Amino acid sequence: MKLNVVPARTGLTWVRQGVRTFLRQPLAMGGLFFMFMGTVSVLSAVPLIGPALALVLVPAATLGLMAASREAEAGRFPMPLTLVAAFRHGPQRSKAMLVLGGGYAGAILLLMLLAALLASGAGDAAAPALNDGEVTPEAVRAALSGGEIWWMLLLYLPVLAAFWHAPALVHWHGVQPLKSLFFSLLACWANKGAMLVFMAGWVAVFAALGLVLSLLAGLLGSATALQVVLYPLVLLMAAMFHTSLWFTFRDSFLEEDTASTTHGDHA
Repeated sequence: MKLNVVPARTGLTWVRQGVRTFLRQPLAMGGLFFMFMGTVSVLSAVPLIGPALALVLVPAATLGLMAASREAEAGRFPMPLTLVAAFRHGPQRSKAMLVLGGGYAGAILLLMLLAALLASGAGDAAAPALNDGEVTPEAVRAALSGGEIWWMLLLYLPVLAAFWHAPALVHWHGVQPLKSLFFSLLACWANKGAMLVFMAGWVAVFAALGLVLSLLAGLLGSATALQVVLYPLVLLMAAMFHTSLWFTFRDSFLEEDTASTTHGDHA
C-alpha cells in the first residue's frame, strides 16, 4: 500500500460520493446502519460490561458499513451479512479486529476519565447538568458551557484519526492493529486539508437539515409533528455520513501497482 495525498477539495468529493452512493441503495445502507445502532443500544443496556462491549464492536461495524458502501458503489445490493464482514475473513483477521476494538474501547474509557479529571480540576460545575435525565435547552447549554465535553472532543481527535482507516487496513490488507493505527494517523495528517473539508461539508449538511426542520416547524406553528420524524432523519443522515467513509479510505491509499502509475504525491 502507498499513501496517496489528495487535494483539499477532495473532501467535498467524498461528501458527494457518500450521498450519491447512499441514494443508490437507501434501504440497504439505512437498514444496515439501523441494525448497527440497534445492536449497540441492546449491548449498552447490559449491566457493567455492555457499554464496553458496544465500544469493542465499533471498528468492526465501521468496517462493515464501509464494505456495504463498496458494494453499493459497484451497483450491488449490500446484504445484512455485510455488516459482520470483519469476522468473515478468517480467524487471524477476526482476532486482529477484536484487538483493535479492545484498543478503541480502552482509549474511549481512558479519555472519559481524563476529560472528567481535567474538567474537575478546572472547577467545572456545569457538566452534571444532564444527569437528571431530562434534556432541556437549558441543560444542553449548561453542559456545553462546562469543560468536560470540550476536553473530551479535544482528546478524541487523535484517537479518531488513529482509528479512522485502521479497520479497513486490518481487514483488507492484513496490517497489524498497532501498525494500522500509525498508518491511519499518518494518512489523516497527510490529507488533513481534505479531511477538514470533508468534516466541514458534513457539518454544513447537518446544519442545512436543522435549518429546514426549523423553518418547517415555524410554518406549521408546532414542533410536535417534526419530533416524530426528527430522530429517523438524523439516523438516515448519520447512515449517509458512514457511507462516505469508504471513499476517504479508498482515495487515501493506493495499491502498489496502481500507485506506480499515478501522478500524485506519495509517502
